[in-house]
Amino acid sequence: MRVIGVVTVGRSDYGIYLPLLRRIEQDPNLDLQLFVSGMHLSPEFGLTVQTIERDDFTIVERVEMLLSSDTPESIAKSMGLGTSGFAQAFARSRPDILFVLGDRFEMHAAALAALPFKIPLAHIHGGELTTGAMDDSLRHSITKLSHLHFVSTEEYARRVRQLGEEPWRIFKTGALSLDHLKSIKLQSCEELESEVGLCLKPPPLVITYHPVSLEYERTPEQVRELLDSLGEFDLPMVFTLPNADPSGRIVMEMIRGFVRDAPAAVLVENLGTEKYFSLMAASAAMVGNSSSGLIEAPSFELPVVNIGNRQKGRVRAGNVIDVGNSKSEIVHGIQKALDLGFKKTLRGLVNPYGEGAAAEMIVRFLEKTDVEGCLIPKSFADLSTSEKEGVR
Repeated sequence: MRVIGVVTVGRSDYGIYLPLLRRIEQDPNLDLQLFVSGMHLSPEFGLTVQTIERDDFTIVERVEMLLSSDTPESIAKSMGLGTSGFAQAFARSRPDILFVLGDRFEMHAAALAALPFKIPLAHIHGGELTTGAMDDSLRHSITKLSHLHFVSTEEYARRVRQLGEEPWRIFKTGALSLDHLKSIKLQSCEELESEVGLCLKPPPLVITYHPVSLEYERTPEQVRELLDSLGEFDLPMVFTLPNADPSGRIVMEMIRGFVRDAPAAVLVENLGTEKYFSLMAASAAMVGNSSSGLIEAPSFELPVVNIGNRQKGRVRAGNVIDVGNSKSEIVHGIQKALDLGFKKTLRGLVNPYGEGAAAEMIVRFLEKTDVEGCLIPKSFADLSTSEKEGVR
């Protein structure tokens, strides 16, 4: 059996991975092993490793790496601890192929540690841009450390080719998270109200806001502008937790303070994919700077107010309203998102990230491809050559 390792470092990537994890588990020729790290192992971020345990997936290694601080120094130290921890894990458990996803610093630590072990890396969601975050550099670095690239759009495939990756290594699959649309049964509004502990009538705002890591010094000011903006609207509000980025704990504490004083607002630690999708389907609009507003929300025809620079450069559909960080801009954006005329324009919206067939394409490749000796040696494909060739 071919051993497929998967690195998961938090609730966001785990939710994206789920269709692939289930498809690998069903395949008699593939053996799934999870390497669990980062926010999953932190009580402060909901100890979401318990979700993985309840889902009964095999956890082959747990790699502790997060320090209980979110300063630049502590993030850099956590990256070092992660590289060391994953090195020890790979010395004990070496998969035939290792999947990494996205652009988190925890993922980068795993990818870097895999390099001297000659473990072939398969990268999901490469080629994207988020120029307001340090994640942008980490994502492109992971691309150069990786040997297979499963990208979500043709534009991202072109960008991976531009980074010098050989075209035969690049596969356009669409966004893996959209595979959920074919399998998840959305909860009713009543079920969702019971889960989050809040009346969701009228339809709520869902707020998913993360610190902008290249502007972390401005985090208190930016969050204050957001919260002051939300105070102008008499709607239920459901907040989700921020990531473990520089100043992430500032975001968390400011949101907790807002929720304490707002009876129609709630902060949830870990909704899980089914409840999160159900919330998007039941909401009036999404506000914040999460990639879910660009990748998953179009499939629900959900208006999204995208704040600031964190997602700058990503492909977006017509549901996204880009605004700056000031209260006036955010308020105007939310007013537009709630406008019935704007919502009518989203009927029949096509999601540029696909229709949900990525897991099947990836597993079909894993079944057919002989990785022995062919993946590790890499050549740099000059742009003039690679641009002439397409992707599979």
